[in-house]
Amino acid sequence: MKETSMKEIYLVGNPNAGKSTLFNRLTGGHAKVGNWHGVTVGALAGEMKSGERRVRIYDLPGIYSTESMSMEEGFTRDFLRSHPDGAIAFVCECSALERALPLLFSLTKEGRKAALVLTKERRFLKEGGTIRTDALSERLRIPVISADVRDPRMLKERLFRFLEAPSATPASELAAEGVYRAPENRLSRADALLCNPLFCIPVFFLLFLAVLYVTFAPGWAGDLMKSAVESFFSETLAVRAEAIASPVLRSFIQQGILASVGSVLSFLPQIAMLFLALILLEESGLMSRLAVAADGLFAKVGLNGRAVFSLLMGFGCTAAAILTTRGLDDKKIQRRVILCLPYISCSAKLPVFLALSAGFFSDPFAAVVLLYAMGVGISFVVALLLKGRDEPSFVLEVAPLQLPRPLFVAKSLLFQIKQFIIKTATVILAFFLASWVLSSFNFRFEFTDVEGSMLASLCGGLKILFAPIGCGDWKMAYAALSGLIAKENIAGTLAVFYGEFPFGAESAFAFAAFVLTCSPCVSAIGAAAREVGMRRALLYALMQTGSALLFSYLVYFALRGGAIYLFCALALIAAIFILGKNKVETVRRRRKHHIERVHR
Repeated sequence: MKETSMKEIYLVGNPNAGKSTLFNRLTGGHAKVGNWHGVTVGALAGEMKSGERRVRIYDLPGIYSTESMSMEEGFTRDFLRSHPDGAIAFVCECSALERALPLLFSLTKEGRKAALVLTKERRFLKEGGTIRTDALSERLRIPVISADVRDPRMLKERLFRFLEAPSATPASELAAEGVYRAPENRLSRADALLCNPLFCIPVFFLLFLAVLYVTFAPGWAGDLMKSAVESFFSETLAVRAEAIASPVLRSFIQQGILASVGSVLSFLPQIAMLFLALILLEESGLMSRLAVAADGLFAKVGLNGRAVFSLLMGFGCTAAAILTTRGLDDKKIQRRVILCLPYISCSAKLPVFLALSAGFFSDPFAAVVLLYAMGVGISFVVALLLKGRDEPSFVLEVAPLQLPRPLFVAKSLLFQIKQFIIKTATVILAFFLASWVLSSFNFRFEFTDVEGSMLASLCGGLKILFAPIGCGDWKMAYAALSGLIAKENIAGTLAVFYGEFPFGAESAFAFAAFVLTCSPCVSAIGAAAREVGMRRALLYALMQTGSALLFSYLVYFALRGGAIYLFCALALIAAIFILGKNKVETVRRRRKHHIERVHR
């Protein structure tokens, strides 16, 4: 039963102020945190407890102004308007106090109860800043609470006292003399380099290439760990299953579980290494500098620098990346990014690419780099085709450079590994068990081979879909359809039915091209539906799947000797597009970058 009398506190403040970290400390929750603007994109709720006392805590997206510019700011503004009775805990990092206070005054001008919670105080003092919280509290006439206390119980007690005290709204001015002094804000040499596109973009490209090499190159860490997991499932466990007398039970263990789930879990080390690289990039503050450096390039295709975060997150999980698009500046840019994201190779596509790569490349590293590069290139082409005439705006809070915190990195990585294992042990396992039943029994429920099974009867007509790429087998179509549930299913299904890809190199690459460009999984479609509506999300999925089939046919045709004809056709289409496009006058101006905030 819902507790209607429970008091509520809303964590509000600028982006990257530490609201989600505070939320986790107070509630014991696991909200996504990061050294990046716009990590929180919706209201997260949890309970703060101390003995018999309870209060509901809401973590809201970052906001600069009540006159919303971005979608996340609009969400926070509307949420506060629809919840007028709760108290505000205004979360502010010490170094941003002077420019954040006008927002606090704006949020509380109608008399809402408020407290000021200061974060990152130790770093602020270390950099030479000065702040006297007691004197600041007297001048503002509201509680000022430091979030840097080591004991969460003390922090909770201060917030409970704030709720139990008489209502107080802040004074609308601040005399900072003798109470607060910010450290000098100088642009370091490292920041000057990392915000320079001529330096940052090549360095990032080389770092990403190095990550891919260590992860996928034969004989390196990712390949060795993958081989060890494969050996455990295919040799140790599978050999022991041979001793099972019942053919049905033996098939269930070997085909239903070990061959399918084992083939997916064998890619866990490489997926974990990719997630580790993304976590380090975000936690160090390099991601926000990459956004600044890449803004000019992204503006040419109708996006802005803030899209960097969503697109990079797409290498991890498309569904999660789609949810982050709520932090973009406007709906048009959000829709463009959502349409681009399926072409960014998520971690779930990785097992499929590696399973297929042996069919067309002897070196899996080269195959993965080629497919990843194709996906990025196609996403930019899609963004360019959707580009409007207006130049996108760009506002970004640049996160501080810092050494990644080992404990935070370890916890974030373990969380991603746990999520992958849970997904494999639930959704993927359930799919493969259902597939095993359908592919092992006929409609009279007699144990049979796959060609006489229920699955063969149900899916036999689907073989026409991939016949144009030399894969005229219903099992290939079923493997492709299984990717709608989870892309990892494709690798497992191919492993169960074929072991190794049985068709030629051209077919293997064309099928990989289909997987690269087809609709994302149902989780990503659901995430897109929450952002742009179910009708539009389903339309996107159908368009992407249809165009992916056509793209795979064209790739196969080109590889089979039609490359010159295809090149001429594409050149003609490009010429028509360029000549028919209306010329738009552009205004060029120099852009100045500031380490605290970047505007375009």
